[in-house]
Amino acid sequence: MKKKYKILVTNDDGYEAKGLLCLVQALKELDGVEVTVVAPANEKSACGHSLTLVRPLRFVSVDDDFYKLDDGTPSDCVYLSLSTLFEHEKPDLLVSGINRGSNMGEDITYSGTAAGAMEGVLHDVPSIAISQVMDFTNPDGDFTLAMKTIKKLVLKIKNGSFPLPKREFLNVNIPADIEEAQMQVTYAGYRFYANDSHVHRNPRGEEYYWLGLHPLDFAPRDGVEEVSDYEAVQAGKISITPIQLDLSAYKSIKNLKSWIE
Repeated sequence: MKKKYKILVTNDDGYEAKGLLCLVQALKELDGVEVTVVAPANEKSACGHSLTLVRPLRFVSVDDDFYKLDDGTPSDCVYLSLSTLFEHEKPDLLVSGINRGSNMGEDITYSGTAAGAMEGVLHDVPSIAISQVMDFTNPDGDFTLAMKTIKKLVLKIKNGSFPLPKREFLNVNIPADIEEAQMQVTYAGYRFYANDSHVHRNPRGEEYYWLGLHPLDFAPRDGVEEVSDYEAVQAGKISITPIQLDLSAYKSIKNLKSWIE
């Protein structure tokens, strides 16, 4: 009997999120694939690459090969899955998503979706983070193109090989409201950020704050000839960006040595 191709799935929108359920449905439509889901019990958007070290964590079974991690982060989900459910044999692939909203540019550093993939490649598991750019006037979202895309990518990896070296993952962003689109290899764009918050008061007059939304504004990076993730998505293309975990600013090492001396 041919061995099953094992895929671990996580996300940061929570175990009931539509994007996650669409991802699982798409992967289960592929022949010879075995899907295991471990997702946060609650939404953990923008939690970054965080692990829970101050309290215990607990798997809660939702369905066959489907677990929620009680108050865990995406990184917790991957870390614990690899040390328990996959203790003796790692999964062949990890897919994190489908996120409700984009993860482009420096947003990758905030993203729990990207963090799930980061945790995967730290443990030598080929990993993909996939996000759906949203038109939030349609809050339910349409994940049809994202489902088609992840199936194409997984089949290409399953039948061939993962295209990146160790400690690099694929970050995929799907344009909104498009039925078909070409894939374009991109770099992570340069995003502009605001510093916005909204003050409110409870019935006792005590202040509390909601962090505001950043405008989705980008610019090309100086000296880069390739197209950015944002430019590709704006042009109606699927952005596929190779992301490395090495954050060293190599171009600055020489200048920093001179400054120190």
